[in-house]
Amino acid sequence: MRTSAKFSRIAAAVALSIGLSSTAMAQVTSSELNGKIMGPQGNPAAGTVVTVTHVPTGAVKTVTVNSGGTFSLRGLRVGGPYTVVIDSDEFADQTINDVYLELGESASIERMLEPAAQYENIVVTGSQVSSLSFGQTGPVASFDLSTLQEAPAINRDITDIVRIDPRIYVDEGGSNGIQCAGKSPRFNSLTVDGVRMNDLFGLNSNGYPTERMPFSFDAIAGVSVEIAPFDVIYGGFSACNISAVSKTGTNEVHGSAFYDFGSDSLRGDSLEGDDITLGGYTEKRYGFTVGAPLIKDKLFIFAAYEKLEGANTFDRGAIGSGAINEVALSQEQLETIQSVSQSLYNFDAGSVPSSMANEDEKLLIKLDWNINDQHRFAFTYNYNDGNNFAESDGDADEFELSSHLYERGAELQTFVGVLYSDWTDKFSTEIRVSRTELDNLQRSMYGNGTPGDNDFGEIKIELGNETEDNADDLVVYLGSDDSRQSNQLDWEAMSLMFRGNYYFDNGHTLTFGYENDDLDIYNLFVQHSETSITFESLEDFENGTNAEIEYGYAYSGNLLDRAAEWGFKSHSVYAQDEFYLTDDLKVVAGLRYDWITTSDRPVENTEFTDSYGYSNTANLDGIDLLQPRIGLNYTLSDSTELRGGVGLFSGGNPNVWMTNNYQNTNVTGGEVEGNYADLFDGSITWVNTEDGVTAGPGYSVPSDLDAAMDAGEGDNFESNNLDPDFEMPSEWKISAGMTHITDEDYIFNLDLLVSITQDQAMIKYKGIEAVGLTEEGYIDYDRNGYGSLELTNSDETSTSYSLTATMNKAWDNGISVVAGYNYSHAEDVQPMTSSVAFSNYQYRAFTNPNEDISSLSDWNIAHRFTLDFRYTTELIDGYDTTFSAFAVAQSGRPYSLVYSRNEGNDIFGFTPYLDSGSVLPIGVERNDEESPWWTKVDIAVRQDVPAFHKDHSAQVFFVIDNFTNMLNDDWGILEEASFNTVTIGSSNPTPRQGDASLWEIRVGVNYRF
Repeated sequence: MRTSAKFSRIAAAVALSIGLSSTAMAQVTSSELNGKIMGPQGNPAAGTVVTVTHVPTGAVKTVTVNSGGTFSLRGLRVGGPYTVVIDSDEFADQTINDVYLELGESASIERMLEPAAQYENIVVTGSQVSSLSFGQTGPVASFDLSTLQEAPAINRDITDIVRIDPRIYVDEGGSNGIQCAGKSPRFNSLTVDGVRMNDLFGLNSNGYPTERMPFSFDAIAGVSVEIAPFDVIYGGFSACNISAVSKTGTNEVHGSAFYDFGSDSLRGDSLEGDDITLGGYTEKRYGFTVGAPLIKDKLFIFAAYEKLEGANTFDRGAIGSGAINEVALSQEQLETIQSVSQSLYNFDAGSVPSSMANEDEKLLIKLDWNINDQHRFAFTYNYNDGNNFAESDGDADEFELSSHLYERGAELQTFVGVLYSDWTDKFSTEIRVSRTELDNLQRSMYGNGTPGDNDFGEIKIELGNETEDNADDLVVYLGSDDSRQSNQLDWEAMSLMFRGNYYFDNGHTLTFGYENDDLDIYNLFVQHSETSITFESLEDFENGTNAEIEYGYAYSGNLLDRAAEWGFKSHSVYAQDEFYLTDDLKVVAGLRYDWITTSDRPVENTEFTDSYGYSNTANLDGIDLLQPRIGLNYTLSDSTELRGGVGLFSGGNPNVWMTNNYQNTNVTGGEVEGNYADLFDGSITWVNTEDGVTAGPGYSVPSDLDAAMDAGEGDNFESNNLDPDFEMPSEWKISAGMTHITDEDYIFNLDLLVSITQDQAMIKYKGIEAVGLTEEGYIDYDRNGYGSLELTNSDETSTSYSLTATMNKAWDNGISVVAGYNYSHAEDVQPMTSSVAFSNYQYRAFTNPNEDISSLSDWNIAHRFTLDFRYTTELIDGYDTTFSAFAVAQSGRPYSLVYSRNEGNDIFGFTPYLDSGSVLPIGVERNDEESPWWTKVDIAVRQDVPAFHKDHSAQVFFVIDNFTNMLNDDWGILEEASFNTVTIGSSNPTPRQGDASLWEIRVGVNYRF
């Protein structure tokens, strides 16, 4: 074992630094303390008793130093302070006060005892002996409680915090998803107190299962993000692992309360000289925390509650409206559409959306029980329920009236119990059982949330504005969004984890474990169940002529027969040895084995089976992956450490991709469509009209389409299936890094990460074959079998690079800084941005829709500079004033210039069927274009004020998001393509992103007791 605790300037400076800490281990909920105790001559002080006391709760752990002079304690609470007492019968005792531990930290203490005749008891502080050690093997960012409380976190979300690390980009112009080193948020893992809280189904692009962060911001004691942790306990992700641990109650009653406020009057009203019209809104957030002993030294409770009463704002409008982004729609055209919808279709199309009220509510309750000195049990309950109002069709060439918006939300409950046990000085275990329940809401504005109970279907009006390059084409949407007409989801997850650690006398630490995750899914997703009607011109809409109607339903007449009900179990076993090969070289080496079991299969489509000789009923049963990992840490000198490792990782692949294969078999239902010369001349018999409305387009279904559905003739949308030879996608991560501290206590970190994919998931179109090339050089396809969209593996490997440099420094005058730079070049074969197989297949740029080519990732940010600044002083004598700022300068998101939808469809002649503008010119690579750079600064000022009691503290504060834009309305403007493709000739390929560009202020108050 490495005997040195590294009591060097490195550890001392780390103890003073903020933001990016030395080491953290996510997917764990505790910390570790180990070390070596020696006698005056350097001999092992065997038999010495080490007692570690968590001062706030009185929890005590005791261990005896073994014959090698070493000890190890696991399962310790995060934070502190701890007191460590070293009690020897032969030598002088020592006491170490004020030891603090971080999430997952393996802190090391090395002490040489003095002769008893000279000293009775030596007392030092944790900072003096530097209990923190570097010791990491891969790139990691860790954020402590002070960072959570002081950073300009206007959203009260961990995204406000983790973005401090230059490798971690938060999509502030879109879903606010966390993108690690150019990877999709869908490939992340998020855990709170060890429970997975990422989007297990895969609907949300923000990576959360809920609309916002699913737990209270003030409940969190620390957050860490690992991009390449080489410990085998990590699984379920291939991008990064984000972990948070909640606070706990103590022997003293502690708590907090907060209130903050924002409104349209506290937000910018101009961009680049243009006056901006915002919808009126107010937002307020409030909440509290409380921690207390139920039984002193034994049983503790902690609770946190938080409520948002907020608003969704929308930034698009007609020409001359003053909206942040004006689309190619005149006010006259808008009024015509609204008037005709009401008079001819008997439907209120709604207004131009500006703002809509939303809510979010969170509750966390934690019980912590010191059973005895050997066993501790913790139970956490977490609840979140919130909603948003969202656009479904938000491309630059699309515009939605308020009737086409939809309400989305989720109710989440999690329960977790963890038992930490020290059976002997050498053997400890952790057992965790958890349950998660989610009820998802996807409700059309004109429905009540019950599948099939929307009152009016979707209408699309194609406005061609007579430009040769189609750059000003626009599609206007009204009525119930087609994807929300029948949409219902809920899922349940049960997890069991057993982990053991055995500490050998020779310094080797064996870690081993088993994990089981059981997921059950119910998902109903039927597009066009209330019809979707397309008009190719405004004139056709006004007259009800030349309409195309799409209709999707169940052949049985029972819509619920289209639902997917399935589940699976994922299993993991692992073993690992951690040891010091030399006094300076630590090695962590192990194997992790994951496999899946399930008995659920999709309904067989005999037409598919006859066409391909294998069934569409393939499932995930038996898919497995062996993941070897090794990590190294080498102490080069008292000032410099080197680290590195290589390992295979897998996980984060959304289960919605598999659910598509259970839903879209074309056996239980499908799509039919028809073209109608006139909707109002009496030639159509309208059926399936709901109660209380007038039969006709939007409210009813043409009888011929209903008859075709009853006859089982729906097949215009392709079926989905899983490749029977599908392999578990995985990614090799290879990392090398160093940490160096100067004589002035500047901490420098440098990390290189190389990622190489294996068996990437992708969608390919079956039932077509290449028969040659067109005159332009595109592949010419003919149909040769049953059409299906197959979830399969790519034969290509995609290699990604990330180079990161950071600098930490804290001064005695109250200033501290974390600065960083990251260069990233990330690639993938298919971005897989959607939950729908058809969308994943077509909504990316290509020259061949079935191509298997590695290109630049949609999530790649090539250059990113970040700065986290803090300064604490006393502007008012006796009361702290804290200034904090976060600054970022980064290159833009990539995108592709492609042909329009009609031009792209003409190239491939509807074989395969396409419905998007995604075709690249020959010779052009995907994501060959880049949005402009974005630079902004966020600031926060917090002023302590008199409280009601001397032991309490009160604080008023304000946070300014995009302070840069507040100084000058030409600054801080985020311009980027709304999606990953832009039509060639578009007059505005990278429109302004209003939420991210406009400055905003939040004002509030905190009270802590």
